[in-house]
Amino acid sequence: MVSGNDLELALDQVRADAAGPVAGVFGPDTVTWQIDREAVIFLGAGRALLLQLAHPWVAAAIAEHSRTLADPIGRFHRTFDIVFAMVFGSLDRAQLSSRQLHRRHSMIVGAMPEAVGPFAAGSRYCANDIPSLRWVHATLVETAVMAHELVLPPLSAEERERYWSESRMFGALFGLTADDLPADWSGFAAYTAAMAQSDTLTVSPAAREIAAQILGGARPWLRPPRWYRALTASLLPERLRAGFGFEFEERDKRAADNALKWMRRVYPKLPDRLRYVGPYQEAQARLRGEPQPDWMTRCLNRAWIGRPQMDVRGKG
Repeated sequence: MVSGNDLELALDQVRADAAGPVAGVFGPDTVTWQIDREAVIFLGAGRALLLQLAHPWVAAAIAEHSRTLADPIGRFHRTFDIVFAMVFGSLDRAQLSSRQLHRRHSMIVGAMPEAVGPFAAGSRYCANDIPSLRWVHATLVETAVMAHELVLPPLSAEERERYWSESRMFGALFGLTADDLPADWSGFAAYTAAMAQSDTLTVSPAAREIAAQILGGARPWLRPPRWYRALTASLLPERLRAGFGFEFEERDKRAADNALKWMRRVYPKLPDRLRYVGPYQEAQARLRGEPQPDWMTRCLNRAWIGRPQMDVRGKG
């Protein structure tokens, strides 16, 4: 369990290593900003969610404590608001988001309604459990790299190591310590590979229902396009894809391949104002000393985080 005291100790280390009060935890020279500023990160959103749902505790928590099905767009905005505040917010904003997430997680406790994988019916789950947090953190880190490399040139070995080093500080915002996370990228890759094969990841009926509602489009106007559903399915380990009941036919593969081919040709040529997410552009404006983001950044922020401005004044 990550207690409130554990989180504050982790935040002490974050403050010691952060880029600065204005630049925030990471800053413009980091690989984290290089990756997370790209709008193509959205290509991995479905994969990250499904991998989280594949952990029975996470699926049970979402089914019993989340408004994901009633408000899928709100869920999207809340998730990106938290992540982007940690990555692109000022140091105060990142810490505030970290504390808010911990408080929200502290209220998410319950019992497994049925046996799933290694988890017995009636066993207790808690969102601030370290193994669960480690897995959620891993899905965000790994998927961001995968989404980036679907369209843009792959990271070098040195960039991957830098990215993982920075991701360990991202983990500290969840309350995870250096001992809770692998020491290097190869250790991280080994962890995610082992998890993909472990029965710790078992698709529960609750996870399957949530996935079907979101990707199947409980509301027709929210139904993701075929190419996005196909791409999401293709990025999952095969046994989890089968567990979710996703079919991946030849026409699905063609739809995903054609979409990626078009994006690889067009996306790198987009102007930065369209290519980079609103919270990154807000962070750049903050570094220039501008008091608030301009109208276009505010519009982009509404699309990504559901409100016009990420940062807040005052300490968290």
